[in-house]
Amino acid sequence: MVNRIDQYGFWGVLKMSVHFVRTKFVFPQARLIRFPIDIRGKKTIKISKGFTTGYGCRIESYPEDDKQTLIIGENFQMNDYVHITARKNVIIGNNVLLASKIYISDCSHGNYTGDTNDSDPHTPPADRPLFARPVIIEDNVWLGEFVTVLPGVTIGKSTIVGANSVVSKSLPPYVIAVGIPAKPIKKFNFDTDRWEKIQ
Repeated sequence: MVNRIDQYGFWGVLKMSVHFVRTKFVFPQARLIRFPIDIRGKKTIKISKGFTTGYGCRIESYPEDDKQTLIIGENFQMNDYVHITARKNVIIGNNVLLASKIYISDCSHGNYTGDTNDSDPHTPPADRPLFARPVIIEDNVWLGEFVTVLPGVTIGKSTIVGANSVVSKSLPPYVIAVGIPAKPIKKFNFDTDRWEKIQ
């Protein structure tokens, strides 16, 4: 307890204790939820043990049926003001770490792929039909501050995405990716046990 008081102060530890008790009423298997949190569609959200949040997060699931649409693996941690939206499927693996102010969504108001003509620009955006493609974030992924993950992408195992990046296309495992759109700049070399620049 002394280490926690050194780290958070007396009032911080007291506040975390209140959050811990409230957590067990919302998601009993979670480690710690810091309130306030906005949870929408709770019955279609599956979280696993070790779930931890920062302040002001929003997680929501709006499936077309009653199936679980947002699935979060073990030892998942997201920091302050993260927003995750699922309509078709958002699957997040084990040991995933999210920094603050991250947005992850499998859906948008309208389809802009060019495959259909159901997103007329004269229609107000809120009235356009929701279009969704699954998002998969594999085990041990780390997303930096202000990262955005768009519909239809997979982020491979142990990949790191740098701050302020936009993931609009899938990323392979074991890379460091940055930019808009996010592109790999380093890859882990298992022969040398080092992150090496991609030539």
